[in-house]
Amino acid sequence: MRLPAEEELRRERAGFLDTIESLTDAEFERGRTLCAGWAPRDVLAHVTGTDRLGDYLAKGLWIDRTNAAQVRAGRTMSRAELTAAGRRWAARPSLFGRCAAAFLLGDLAVHHQDVLRGLGRVRRLPRAAERAVFQEGVLLSFEHNRRLLRHRVVPTTAGLPALGSGPEVRGTAEALGMWLGGRDVVAEELQFAPAEARFTEEQDRFGPPAVTI
Repeated sequence: MRLPAEEELRRERAGFLDTIESLTDAEFERGRTLCAGWAPRDVLAHVTGTDRLGDYLAKGLWIDRTNAAQVRAGRTMSRAELTAAGRRWAARPSLFGRCAAAFLLGDLAVHHQDVLRGLGRVRRLPRAAERAVFQEGVLLSFEHNRRLLRHRVVPTTAGLPALGSGPEVRGTAEALGMWLGGRDVVAEELQFAPAEARFTEEQDRFGPPAVTI
């Protein structure tokens, strides 16, 4: 029996592994991503770790500490070992992963874009993944940079509502989601209202929004 969003999560996991396996060794080990300090191998170590609820419980549900520990553990593994673990994760999600599929899809889709955008690659996002990026950005914004309290974001992607209040920011659901999640490199793809024509971290009175992982 498939749980809500489980099929979409499985497809996104398989797609992410296809991306990982398409990288050269240099890209895998040292390639740029939109996650500060993380190469694609580190992103892989993190997203496979999200299936293991026990990792987070052991750290008292401190997400950042757990993520850092997962990355450190991943750095002790070879590319072949990490990729094999990734294929198992993609093909056989844990019970926790299946139950939390709707939540984990957003985290994974954002990180997939982190890898692709960091390396200058593009893909045609499945609709479910694009919506998940936007929804994940909304969650991250409320948790970290509060951009939705100061901006009204208007997706140009059909079927998604405008959210927030303040000067309008328009763009695709993916670009808006990445920007809300702290990936400022995508700002040049967005259309800001005249008063916000060129948003910079220095103009953000809440301080620079750290890229969240």
